[in-house]
Amino acid sequence: MNDTRKRRPTLQDIADLTGVTKMTVSRYLRDPSAVAEGTRERIAAAVEELGYIPNRAPDMLSNATSKAIGILIPSLSNQVFSAVIHGIEAVTRPAGYQTLLAHYGYSPEREEEQVASLLSYNVDGLILSDTQHTERTRKMIATAGIPVVETMDLPLSPIDMVVGMDHRAAARAMVTEMLRRGRRKVIYLGARLDVRTQLRMEGYYQAMADFGLTGQHLLTEQSSSFTLGGELLAQAMARFPDLDGLFCTNDDLAVGALLQCQARWIPVPQQVAIAGSNALDIGHAMTPKLASIVTPREAIGREAAIMLLARLGGAALPERCKDMGFSLYEGESLG
Repeated sequence: MNDTRKRRPTLQDIADLTGVTKMTVSRYLRDPSAVAEGTRERIAAAVEELGYIPNRAPDMLSNATSKAIGILIPSLSNQVFSAVIHGIEAVTRPAGYQTLLAHYGYSPEREEEQVASLLSYNVDGLILSDTQHTERTRKMIATAGIPVVETMDLPLSPIDMVVGMDHRAAARAMVTEMLRRGRRKVIYLGARLDVRTQLRMEGYYQAMADFGLTGQHLLTEQSSSFTLGGELLAQAMARFPDLDGLFCTNDDLAVGALLQCQARWIPVPQQVAIAGSNALDIGHAMTPKLASIVTPREAIGREAAIMLLARLGGAALPERCKDMGFSLYEGESLG
């Protein structure tokens, strides 16, 4: 079978085109100011003409460093993680680090495969989006001996460094606000039963208990979506016809529930108060504006990258666990 791949331009191709040695071209690529101005201009023109792509493999082999950070996210469609990545790259890009992204669909086994893959590329560090991992994942990371930052949650036994927030406390605060405003039959809607969904449910039940109330929940393992939020609203109304509030694990479900209420002529917040989590932009565009927990996703990503690069630079960190906090956006859907 023929190999149809086009041959990539080499250092020798640039040297032949410019009439200088391959060593001079290499010196220019490492530090353009290290060669004479005329030579520099000729090499730059040749690099542009040939579309030269540097091969970093030799540096990775000789220096045991890749200048690359591996990032694992559970979902490509979830806006939450795009904000985290934006925060990470705002720090890594100016520092000259590339990011390698891997997706694992909320599966610890798939995360294990992706960690193995990223480590095979000799990444200098890892940023993880979950705090529950298989034993093999933990073993591989320990063997690699590279710095790791777990994000989003605040686990009791972190692998290395942690940047996150207290989802249990955030949920408790939002549900407490709903109850403080007079709601008494608030139902919790959860999907994709990951750690954060479970922590928010615990916070919900704590708030209900604080007011001497019995909580109720509807859970599904399906991925969150507006459509699913509408379906869960219909189920909740059938099972709990006297409900007067919904606390949803995220804004996708909350927006879907709000839209379904409007389709059924159920006034929000007059009859049913609704709150979500993550304070996505669509919630601000709704009428009424959706109440939601403001999660500092971009700040979490930025801080994770700062801590990781500090460790790679040999700096001693005063704290290895950073709680980035949260706030409540009360919107117009609480009543």
